[in-house]
Amino acid sequence: MFEAKSDLLQSFVERGYLHQCTDLQGLDDLARQEPIIGYIGFDCTADSLHVGSLIPIMLLRHMQRTGNKPIVLLGGGTTKIGDPSGRDQSRQLLGEEEIANNMASLKKSFERYLVFGEGPTDAMIVNNGEWLSELNYVDFLRDYGRHFSVNKMLGFDSVKLRLEREQPLSFLEFNYMIFQAYDFLELSKRYGCTLQLGGSDQWGNIVNGVELGRRVERRTLYGLTSPLLETASGHKMGKTASGAIWLNEDRLSSYDYWQYWRNVEDADVGRFLALFTDTSLDEVTRLSKLGGTEINEAKKILADRATALCHGDEASERASATAHTTFDLGAIGKDLPTVPVATDILTKGLNIIDAYKLAGLAQSNGEVRRLISQGGARLNDVPVDSHDHSITISDTNSEGLIKISSGKKRHALLRIV
Repeated sequence: MFEAKSDLLQSFVERGYLHQCTDLQGLDDLARQEPIIGYIGFDCTADSLHVGSLIPIMLLRHMQRTGNKPIVLLGGGTTKIGDPSGRDQSRQLLGEEEIANNMASLKKSFERYLVFGEGPTDAMIVNNGEWLSELNYVDFLRDYGRHFSVNKMLGFDSVKLRLEREQPLSFLEFNYMIFQAYDFLELSKRYGCTLQLGGSDQWGNIVNGVELGRRVERRTLYGLTSPLLETASGHKMGKTASGAIWLNEDRLSSYDYWQYWRNVEDADVGRFLALFTDTSLDEVTRLSKLGGTEINEAKKILADRATALCHGDEASERASATAHTTFDLGAIGKDLPTVPVATDILTKGLNIIDAYKLAGLAQSNGEVRRLISQGGARLNDVPVDSHDHSITISDTNSEGLIKISSGKKRHALLRIV
């Protein structure tokens, strides 16, 4: 049985990040001899990452914390194609300007988790558009295409799933795995990168890169994947009924981010503390053993630390204080998500359904109606019993605020302007 001896793999194994590796012993031996330079690729399909991307980010963070050098590879080139992994339909193709804007926005998230600079273990951001955009297609096929077996590529889950369901897979997407393999080769030549990390859905693409490096440059490269994470009840990580849990503040408030972690299932608390915070494993073990109402304190610690990593200590403290004010004291917390509403709108009356959609507490009319019929809609802590109810200026408090709630845990403020 393999026993990790390097700080790098010990960290990965003990915290639950390890799923597969092309050569565990070889990577462990190398990590004991010299700092590892490793990377993970992130396509720029949106202007923010979400919680589903946190394990890859934490992999890079723990690489750096154990004395190794992480590379964030942004897909300025591959985003133009679209990764078919884990998809049952083609991604929408984005233009150059939108990709560039998304790339600039994504960098903000990484700066919270990694230290960037010129030092030997400082992180760096690289754009694969630097080399992919310069390729001559005929030369590329001649030099590298011959190293890929179509028979083998058809067996990868990202391809096989689409074909079995008789869903279209464009030739453009089929090329994605070749470009990802080429990224690894290029990073190894330019920066001495020897390790590619990713989720388990990327295993086939990562193996392609390891083999391409061996065949073309006789380089010894390594691949390592983390498990695709689900909650204890089997739900996909990072998604809720109200949408994705975004990392950027302009997509999701730090208070809502804090609330996401505060409301995880009891069975997930210990695992998430190990995966998504820097909490020592001894403390993780202690907190995991808490039961009854004590588990709520462990959830608050998880929420505090996960939010501090993503948004900073000050934002985490504000979110925690707002939750205490709102839930423990029954008052209006100042850091609750707030939406401005014009005076003339409240003078005429704002329909309760429109208010919930405006505040982001619901996505559709039907969702609000169901919430009201089930007794989960509240206006200033008073149940709303009709979907025809109108919110008016008379509902504001002395500070010009109106509190609306969805169940016991989701709240928002309407501020008169």
